[in-house]
Amino acid sequence: MKALRDMLDRLAPSFNAGGKLHRVHAVYEALDTFLYTSGTVTRGLCHVRDGIDLKRLMTIVVIALGPCMLMAMYNTGLQANLAMHAMGIAAASGWRGWLLGWAGLGYDPQSLLANTVHGALYFLPVYAVTLAAGGLWEVLFAVVRKHEINEGFLVTSALFPLVLPPTIPLWQVALGISFGVVFGKEIFGGTGRNWMNPALSGRVFLFFAYPAQISGDTVWTAVDGFSGATSLALAGMQGIEAVAAQTSWMDSFLGFEQGSMGETSALACLFGALVLIVTRIGSWRTMAAVLLGSLVVGTGFNLLGSDSNLRFAIPPYWHLVLGGYAFGLVFMATDPVSAALTRTGMWIYGALVGAMVILIRVVNPAYPEGMMLAILFGNTCAPLIDYYVVRANVARRRRAASAAAARAS
Repeated sequence: MKALRDMLDRLAPSFNAGGKLHRVHAVYEALDTFLYTSGTVTRGLCHVRDGIDLKRLMTIVVIALGPCMLMAMYNTGLQANLAMHAMGIAAASGWRGWLLGWAGLGYDPQSLLANTVHGALYFLPVYAVTLAAGGLWEVLFAVVRKHEINEGFLVTSALFPLVLPPTIPLWQVALGISFGVVFGKEIFGGTGRNWMNPALSGRVFLFFAYPAQISGDTVWTAVDGFSGATSLALAGMQGIEAVAAQTSWMDSFLGFEQGSMGETSALACLFGALVLIVTRIGSWRTMAAVLLGSLVVGTGFNLLGSDSNLRFAIPPYWHLVLGGYAFGLVFMATDPVSAALTRTGMWIYGALVGAMVILIRVVNPAYPEGMMLAILFGNTCAPLIDYYVVRANVARRRRAASAAAARAS
């Protein structure tokens, strides 16, 4: 490690001001601070000493996402192998089939290794393209603005592949993450200044620009010709009883169902929630408010009932394990930049997101998921919520000060 440190120190003058490569100093600085703690220190008289910085914060979030990534690979392979057995297909097509055959792996749905490796051949290329395309935009904006390349993209690059179907074309992955980074973050000033979640904005862009590749019944399982509706779509078409007959609540909780690669496992998301709450990086207030808002509105629809809309009958506890609800609650709604920042605002913002996701799922038959749009709607309202919460706090303190002055006189 000392040799690496010495090499970086020797290269530093070339990238610093006046050096031959000073225009791309951001690239050197990103590599240096990724491998080592930054040597930059505060020089002013007033500063806050804390044990957390952006690198540690983003690293913890990526660690919290670890189980979702593992589940993305395993469940993608599991669903593909199950479909292949059901259709009587002996081997996968294309380069993935060649690699699996070369490695001597079969397509046994009961094999942990076979499922994980098969799924990794879909997840890892999507992740690699996300890193390459999104990272290119991050570097470009940092170089042009002469800013440091911060670690915010580490989380965006981990979130984005997890909310995509395994069959999505790689060029659409590059286009979607480009939209998310550029129009969802950089044009507003970069990390810390974006008003909406970049990963979600890229996902929603793909949904409206290329709906055939990111919605419907044929995109969720990585087998050509296989058609299978997600549990949410099935609940809307045939009722929650059809979902319960196809998969148990526990299987949905564990994530053994069709859907976006990393969103299906509520258990993996629960692990992430514990990590974020214990480290105080994710707001438990926001998570609790989303949960309460969903339970209240979901129960209300259950009580109202409907003869024409089967989604009214979905019990609230089923909503918690279907689709991307748990993933959005834990990792998207709690984004510290685009969510509400005041304590009271967190409760209002979270309740709004929780209510909206159930409202979209139940009332809007054209969009059965709802979590992404609900969070983006909450992102839009978050600054306004915080504004009025702060104003209310200021007005309350003024009244208290006036009352104290009146008593003193």
